[in-house]
Amino acid sequence: MEKKQYSFFAIIIFCANMVLASPYPEQKTSLTGNIKDKQTGEALPGVTIYIPDLKTGAVSTIDGTYKIENLPSTKILVQVSFLGYKTIIEMIDLSSTASKDFVMEISIKEINEVVVTGTSKATEIRKSPIPIVAIDKNHIDQNLNTNVIDVIAQLPGVSTVTTGPNVSKPFIRGLGYNRVLTLFDGVRQEGQQWGDEHGVEVDEFSVDRIEVVKGPASLIYGSDALAGVVNLMPAPPVLDGILKGSILSNYQTNNGLIGNSFALAGNNNGFVWGGRISNKIAGNYQNKQDGRVYGTSFKETDGNGYIGLNKHWGYSHLKFSVFDDLQSIPDGSRDSTTRRFTKQITEADSVRPIVSEEELNSYTIPLVHQHIQHYKIISTSNFIINNSKLGLNLGYQQNIRREFTHPQRADIAGLYLILNSYTYDIKYHLPEKNGWEATIGINGMYQDNSNKGTEFIIPDYTLFDIGPFAFIKKSFSKLDLSIGLRYDSRSFKNEEMYITQNSETGFDMQTYIPDTVGASHPFLEYIHTFSGYSGSIGATYSLSDNFFIKANIARGYRAPNISEISSNGVHPGINIYQIGNPDFKSELSLQEDLGLFFSSQHLTCELDFFNNNISNYIYNEKVLNDKGQDSIVVPGNQTFQYQAAMAQLYGAEASIDIHPHPLDWLHFENSISILSSLNKGVKGIPITDSAKYLPFIPPMHTHTELRADIKKKFRHFSSVYVKLEMEYFAKQNKAYLAFNTETVTPSYTLFNAGIGVDVTNRSGKVLFSFHMLGNNIADVTYQAHLSRLKYFENYPNNGSGTSGIYNMGRNLSFKLLVPMNFKK
Repeated sequence: MEKKQYSFFAIIIFCANMVLASPYPEQKTSLTGNIKDKQTGEALPGVTIYIPDLKTGAVSTIDGTYKIENLPSTKILVQVSFLGYKTIIEMIDLSSTASKDFVMEISIKEINEVVVTGTSKATEIRKSPIPIVAIDKNHIDQNLNTNVIDVIAQLPGVSTVTTGPNVSKPFIRGLGYNRVLTLFDGVRQEGQQWGDEHGVEVDEFSVDRIEVVKGPASLIYGSDALAGVVNLMPAPPVLDGILKGSILSNYQTNNGLIGNSFALAGNNNGFVWGGRISNKIAGNYQNKQDGRVYGTSFKETDGNGYIGLNKHWGYSHLKFSVFDDLQSIPDGSRDSTTRRFTKQITEADSVRPIVSEEELNSYTIPLVHQHIQHYKIISTSNFIINNSKLGLNLGYQQNIRREFTHPQRADIAGLYLILNSYTYDIKYHLPEKNGWEATIGINGMYQDNSNKGTEFIIPDYTLFDIGPFAFIKKSFSKLDLSIGLRYDSRSFKNEEMYITQNSETGFDMQTYIPDTVGASHPFLEYIHTFSGYSGSIGATYSLSDNFFIKANIARGYRAPNISEISSNGVHPGINIYQIGNPDFKSELSLQEDLGLFFSSQHLTCELDFFNNNISNYIYNEKVLNDKGQDSIVVPGNQTFQYQAAMAQLYGAEASIDIHPHPLDWLHFENSISILSSLNKGVKGIPITDSAKYLPFIPPMHTHTELRADIKKKFRHFSSVYVKLEMEYFAKQNKAYLAFNTETVTPSYTLFNAGIGVDVTNRSGKVLFSFHMLGNNIADVTYQAHLSRLKYFENYPNNGSGTSGIYNMGRNLSFKLLVPMNFKK
């Protein structure tokens, strides 16, 4: 990234923050009180009192007292939480309340949390009619993941499309790519989401919490949130007067992954700062069918940091990050006799040698690989203005994607894209009146994308998004009602492009001279404005303190992406020739959700139903020639073309968590996800049996976990847990079989396990935490239906009875976390 450009936008965003963050004249106040155990009446030390809208709080002292200073005289939402106790969430008017005591009740499982995703501001998760699920830091640490998106793959209704262990794309209820919006700390993450093997450019070690919205979130976030939102959230700033850090190390046996991360954060009278550096390196993964899978190694280095102010007028934080990933992508080529993997060594690719065992077992990145760099600087702010609030998020990101496909000229990138994104998000929360809470806002982005390589799948383009919206909430005695409306407009233009041969390298190059002799003309100029309305209305009704009913109807909107509209070339990362369609219209969805939630001391149940109808649903389809064989435009690449049709997706998700009395330390968690799809085609054109389902639809999935959480301390050991998991994936025979686009996937069952412990000193301070985790401990040979490597095969009729690349075999992880507290 250009240093001058990065510095320029850093200065602009910083100055905007400082102007808006000038102290407001509102009166400052504080909140004090005591926290006690309901059953014993004893004081509770170590309880966290947190204010999400201000990102500040306190921890109760040894006598159960707490004090939070430098607060505004307005209404705020306060969250009181402590491990093993039921979280208290309460709205407090600080203009009339300076002292507040809390009495906490013992609870086996946390059933109420505050979320900030998919709503206008911090909201109790059980009061939101929109299906939302949250994952905390403990869940992240106590599960084996090779990238940040894999963390959510076990959630009901959530799955991932994978291209090896380090590239995963989130899918929510059968929809993904530009239909699922990924956020980092509430700011949209903009890379090249249209690509199959384009992962999320976020350091997995920097994520402290994940919130997932399952369903249309276009109302708050606009286009690209038609299916839902994944919000990756870093740790909040530390409390005033604290300086602390952490060291994390992780080793995984299957591919030799080595991961390390160091973080440090501080808070001095409201001046907050923090930073993290991380590194991951991995070799080729392995399974019993394929052995070592060539082309799946990677090397990733990340850095991020922030500075900011937490004051009585709110907060303002300036954040930056750097993501650098050297990523191998397999092409599946094998020797026809031995079935061993081969590699490309020449441009003509006429002869491929077998990959040596030495290279297969090394951390070497092949000459043919990808290099992804992502630079980001963002500002997140929330200003208290009397009894109202102003939220302002600004961001600049640059994504550089280079896919090196010329083994004899390893310094020249084939696909070379530079994407600049400028995002803005403004929300104004009006003062509450008679229980009504209203928010108005506007958000969007400007993008420009340019080609610098020798291979061209999409043209240069620019786009501008703008979307104003309004959102209203009202709480009655047992009923919580919400309604919102939004209008989006996307102005899109891609440039006309001519391609000629570079006389120095012999490769293709872009030219701006139309009459160049021998130049091809793959991309025409295209100018269009997409627009649409979105909205939602929902309600949560409390039948009792333990039983809730939720219902929501939402209309989603999505403009087609650049690949769907204008692609016309080879995508080297996935070995296909992609063809777009400039006549596509915006996708529009209508989804109905109905949910039931019950919780008690020893039982938690949830049941969700949904139905989603989408017009102009865009999907990718393989192209065959008149002989029923793969249509080949460019040798070595299959041809795919985007299509559009009416579509329906419907299903249900259920979960039950049992804590048998009196064995409160034992958890028996179960969940199931069922999803069906229908391709309803285009009016007047009948649908064949092979095309009546949609692509990328996950099969029925069940997840069972038996877990023991030992609360009793054993000398220097505490927080001991042991768990055993079983995941079952049913056979997926309702695939998009037309033109051999997809194939049927057999069922399979996986077993996972884990054990962890905190090691303490004599005073009970945690010295370090250790986790030993295992995925696929039975070493099952399987192919996931949403694994793209399933179709990476140059000899499908090889006589072995297998085709494509299989998923990772047994993998064990050894994870060490060392907290460091320098100041209290």
